[in-house]
Amino acid sequence: MAARLSQAKAKAIRHPNALIIGSDQVAVVGNQQLQKPGSVNRAVEQLEFISGRTVEFYTGVSLWNTAMDRCQTEVVQYKATLRELNRREIEAYVAADSPLDCAGAFKWERLGISLMQALEGADPTALEGLPLISLCYMLRHEGLALP
Repeated sequence: MAARLSQAKAKAIRHPNALIIGSDQVAVVGNQQLQKPGSVNRAVEQLEFISGRTVEFYTGVSLWNTAMDRCQTEVVQYKATLRELNRREIEAYVAADSPLDCAGAFKWERLGISLMQALEGADPTALEGLPLISLCYMLRHEGLALP
């Protein structure tokens, strides 16, 4: 799903002779996909559900070379294990960080890091929604000279 969505986002832009980036992320606990909560109540419920559990993030990144009509796509997995959280901690976190637009209801790059027990994966930028290590590889493959 993450691969398909990232490709669709990249190919939704029409521009000749361009490199277009698309990215999308799917968050899963067990076999249940997490959605963006959209409200404070749903964010609190989601954090109560994932408290003490591991959330697996699958982040798709696509780079579409419109001149060559070639699209590279990769899905990067990253795991976030939350510590056991109590209701007071959850409510205080949601009020402070307002993670209503984030699947998993946390922003690890902000105050959400305080909710973590462990993070695991090759590219932490995948957790934010754009795996930069993979993207840099793709850009180099298209001939861009990156430092």
